[in-house]
Amino acid sequence: MRLAGKKVIALVDDEVEDLELWYPVYRVREEGAEVHLAGLTKDQIYTGKYGVPAKADYSWDELSVADYDGILVPGGWAPDKLRRYPKVLELVRDMNEAKKPIGQICHAGWVLISAKILEGVTVTSTPGIRDDMENAGAIWKDEAVVVDGHIISARRPPDLPPYGKAFCDALAGE
Repeated sequence: MRLAGKKVIALVDDEVEDLELWYPVYRVREEGAEVHLAGLTKDQIYTGKYGVPAKADYSWDELSVADYDGILVPGGWAPDKLRRYPKVLELVRDMNEAKKPIGQICHAGWVLISAKILEGVTVTSTPGIRDDMENAGAIWKDEAVVVDGHIISARRPPDLPPYGKAFCDALAGE
């Protein structure tokens, strides 16, 4: 398993897009990595847009980027909440500084915008936040998956298969 020994943070909050959380989590786990769900409160159960529960293994405050190899930021309406937490933005900025893989899909781009890490970065997202991405200095493309260094982005659930592969490839250093 090419990702054995790797550890990934997956951010959670209420109204996360269920598929955009769970598909990448399972995809990364299938390759051997350990994935920890992280929310505002440890052991809290967050409910996705379609009712799928996600229990936080850790609170964001318990985590250090030094202990992890990458981070997954799911879409849905949760990113609009996630971007308001200073610790979430700190985790994303620290991952960016360390050049560790950052996966974002759909509305998750809002978190990267608020972390102020998109200047000059080529990305994609749901077309609904294209203007937000471009106003943050990103170069936006309407493609299923865009990889710019350690930042891996995708548009929406139909793009999950190539997004999951691209994130795993980045974790594996390929």
